[in-house]
Amino acid sequence: MATRPMNPEPEIYRLIDLMPAAGRMHCEIAHHPAQATVIATQFPLPGLPRSIRINFNLWNRLPTPQRDLLLLRSVAWLTGIRWLQFDLYQVFFVAGGIGATVELLQGDTVGFATAAGFTALAATQLWRNNRKPQRDLEADAEAVRLAQRRGYSQADAVRHLLSAIESIARIENRPLSFSELIRCQSLRSISGVSAIDR
Repeated sequence: MATRPMNPEPEIYRLIDLMPAAGRMHCEIAHHPAQATVIATQFPLPGLPRSIRINFNLWNRLPTPQRDLLLLRSVAWLTGIRWLQFDLYQVFFVAGGIGATVELLQGDTVGFATAAGFTALAATQLWRNNRKPQRDLEADAEAVRLAQRRGYSQADAVRHLLSAIESIARIENRPLSFSELIRCQSLRSISGVSAIDR
């Protein structure tokens, strides 16, 4: 049975209220009725807003607890990506960017190409570090922790997030991805939930 289109405004306000303070500061929620996925996040670039895109017509097919856990998980993933944690690659990225600018202003094309290549290499490594599968598992664990602050028990938060991952695959008419299967197994191990228990 088809569901009626959802008015996104009240739900957006509810989700903003659900977010932790860091999420409210750095993440924005946008309605994307044309997207085929229920919820999507883009890898955030430095200085740009961290966007959570939701197709609220599909979102409406999920129970509220599943929506809550999906939103908290997206916020945890987005806020877990840190561009300004000054480890080795961030230092290389900044130094390369400054060097490329100086070389460009001086008209030294060889120096500019070298510094730009150095910056691109550091940026690629930063991107890879932030896209590791471990980041997904950390975001799930953080979502469960955040949900506990919102009144969910750990077992309920895990159960709702597991159900949400499976529900999204059904709504989007696709099988679970390898990454989602790993996430489900990790979530089950958090609270000892087995496939039979569900």
